[in-house]
Amino acid sequence: MSLNRIQIALQKNGRLAEDSLELLKNCGLRVVRSRDDLFCRVKELPIDLLLVRDDDIPNFVSSGICDLGIVGENVFSEVGQTVEGFSAKIVERLGFSACRLVLAVPENGAIKSVSDLEGATIATSYPQLLHEFLKKNSVSARTLNMTGSVEVAPRLKIADAICDIVASGATLAANGLCELTTILKSEALLIRSGQALSVEKEAIIHRLLARIRGALGAEDSKYVMLHADKARLPDIIKLLPGAESPTILPLQGVADKVAVHAVCREAVFWETMEQLQAIGASSILVLPIEKMMG
Repeated sequence: MSLNRIQIALQKNGRLAEDSLELLKNCGLRVVRSRDDLFCRVKELPIDLLLVRDDDIPNFVSSGICDLGIVGENVFSEVGQTVEGFSAKIVERLGFSACRLVLAVPENGAIKSVSDLEGATIATSYPQLLHEFLKKNSVSARTLNMTGSVEVAPRLKIADAICDIVASGATLAANGLCELTTILKSEALLIRSGQALSVEKEAIIHRLLARIRGALGAEDSKYVMLHADKARLPDIIKLLPGAESPTILPLQGVADKVAVHAVCREAVFWETMEQLQAIGASSILVLPIEKMMG
């Protein structure tokens, strides 16, 4: 790998991997996979991808093996507490691959609150985050470390509760478990090495960050166009969610009406359109934005 190319660590498989590659695609980057499916090269910018296990990503970035990484906040937080001299830092919250680290217990069991965990055995793949939570809540419990299938531990009678990642909660329900409390809300993070990088690499990261922020900003943003009476402009502008100063254009042959064009950086719902129509807006168009910068 060239010294003037940046290396990004990504999860090799799973939802986070798919979401990460989709983000790069939305940034106008095409990924060329190698035969061993470990290294990939990006054509449009001098970037190489290293596809690895998710729990290796924080350490690879902290140690400088990779310059950047995309990893779940749950893994970043857990590994960051276990590695001495950990120096990776968060650059951007990416918003996708959302999940929660929760404590869960049998639905009809005796544990109804966090204080009821005193003296209990809790199965988890996140012992550090669990330890910090229990310490904060002054609860003394035994931790049973598991690397997978944590949700079956209560059914096997080897644990009284579990601490695990959930998205929809369907797996918990299927195993007769219910959530007791949430320890951490997690999403995908872009992280970078704490080590000094060359001017050339910093320039590449700057360009990549601009594209990432543009792609993320475009996801919820909409371009809104409508016609409105001049007298109702202040009320109409107030209704446009997250809009900066809109563009106001005259309408040909109509003295008392104008065209309003605005970039709305928040979701535009049907209710918003109905409210706009109720105060006199017409010809309302809401269009998706593919790319956005600045």
